[in-house]
Amino acid sequence: MTKETEGGLARGLTNYGDKDFATYLRRSFASSMGYSREMLSKKIVGIAYTPSGFNNCHRHFPDMLEAVKRGVLAAGALPIEFPTISLGEVFLNPTSLKFRNLMSMDTEEMIRAQPMDAVVLMGGCDKTVPAQLMGAASADIPAIQIVAGPMMTSKYGEERLGACTDCRRFWGKYRAGEIDSEQIGKIEARLATTAGTCAVMGTASTMACITETLGMSLPGTAAIPAVNADRLRSAEATGAAAVNLIANPLRPGQVITRGSVENALRVLLALGGSTNAIIHLTAIAGRLGIDVPLSWLNELSDTTPVLVNLKPVGSHYMEDFFYAGGMGAVLRELKPLLNLDCLTVTGETLGERLELPSDPVDRNVIAAAENPYEPQGGLVALFGSLAPRGAILKRSAADKNLFELEGRAVVFNSLEDLAARIDDPELEISENDFLVLQNAGPKSDTGMPEAGYLPIPKKLASKGVKDMVRISDARMSGTAFGTIVLHVTPEAVEGGPLALVQTGDRIKLSVANRRIDLLVEEGELEKRRKTLQLKRRDPKTLRGYDRLYAEEVLQADQGCDFRFLLRPEAQS
Repeated sequence: MTKETEGGLARGLTNYGDKDFATYLRRSFASSMGYSREMLSKKIVGIAYTPSGFNNCHRHFPDMLEAVKRGVLAAGALPIEFPTISLGEVFLNPTSLKFRNLMSMDTEEMIRAQPMDAVVLMGGCDKTVPAQLMGAASADIPAIQIVAGPMMTSKYGEERLGACTDCRRFWGKYRAGEIDSEQIGKIEARLATTAGTCAVMGTASTMACITETLGMSLPGTAAIPAVNADRLRSAEATGAAAVNLIANPLRPGQVITRGSVENALRVLLALGGSTNAIIHLTAIAGRLGIDVPLSWLNELSDTTPVLVNLKPVGSHYMEDFFYAGGMGAVLRELKPLLNLDCLTVTGETLGERLELPSDPVDRNVIAAAENPYEPQGGLVALFGSLAPRGAILKRSAADKNLFELEGRAVVFNSLEDLAARIDDPELEISENDFLVLQNAGPKSDTGMPEAGYLPIPKKLASKGVKDMVRISDARMSGTAFGTIVLHVTPEAVEGGPLALVQTGDRIKLSVANRRIDLLVEEGELEKRRKTLQLKRRDPKTLRGYDRLYAEEVLQADQGCDFRFLLRPEAQS
């Protein structure tokens, strides 16, 4: 046998106790796939490939895969795709977040186990990109992300439609009796008409923008529409960049640093992005030992303006954002606030990227820093007696008239209870009350679903009520809007104060003071604690991944990752 060079097909040999035999056998089996000896001698770029019949966002991935391969081959390496599980947001029960950690483990282990010198991560739908970044951060070989890109908008009459903010807007109208069944059926058929992720600044688009900001994807690729030819060209360029990462090794741990995470938080705030992103960014950072306390978010929020006029915060869509200047324009406006020495997968620093000439910017979509849409960031963390470890409010998508308010709690103790009573004509409720949902956090049997967007009770919606204060330990879709307090930590299932709230209690919200407080005497709360029956699941009654999840999932302020997957520095 000839001595093999480091890497390529000789990387991470199967262990038979004889390295030469392992190489011989591997080359033999690889030859059965039709590769030439010349190809088998090249460095290998693995491609984590995630199409699925249950993931509409990724249906254009076969074309993207060919483009990535083209880029790898042209740059002189061998591309080999491998499948991992794929998470289609609306096709998973009880919720996609529950399976994000499983996908991250799948991604990490396949990167580690198979012979590749660098990896291209192909994702897009909400939880796929964070899962891939989490897995790649843990595996820590050279990696680069390419995202699906957003879908294009459609129309219904004179109305422009884009999933999924408009999904919720029209569903609200339907519940209020403003449109009928025939109309909602026609709208349903036109909300999502192309491949790609949601057409607004939801979780998928927010994570795409954060990935570019972190430096883990090529500059300018976050917002390219899925069906635009530039999406294929960016995939080809990503393949070539992956080969460059082999020649000039740059690992995720060198790109995702405290400085780049801070940049990503700034961008999240400037976008008025998805509340889910703070959970995902915390989890990604945690894989590298970087703690992301919610107090950090507040420090940055006070000095970061909202610059982007996109739904659900504004009026435009992702295709408008792309043509308006995209992430390059946003980063240039934020430049004085950013850590410019952070490396990107190109080998350049963020500062070097921003020195390049820029295209014209549409100020209807992306505001100048001196004339922002909002003077403070789109997200804010709340603390107080109801949320000792924090909660999240997307203030840029909320009704400011509700920011300083005290209200009476109307409590639902489960999603089933919510579904059964929210539209009950006998429900005692007014528009100034606070809707409270319990037992929907990460350790609940529903796994922290996007149920925090509690519907306005039909009896109020029919009278024209559009928003109310809503509080829960659940999440909400990045495409949603309203005065909604989410991720209350500790969650109700863990015995947090949220579990003690009863209908009729008074709750005080103060966005100015960053507080959410339960106005009940401690003596009364102690009495309730003594009789409280927690809705905990016993892991011993579960099996498989469900049991692992129940035993290991952390709270929202720790990114809902599994404790054993965090780097030790982040396990405090």
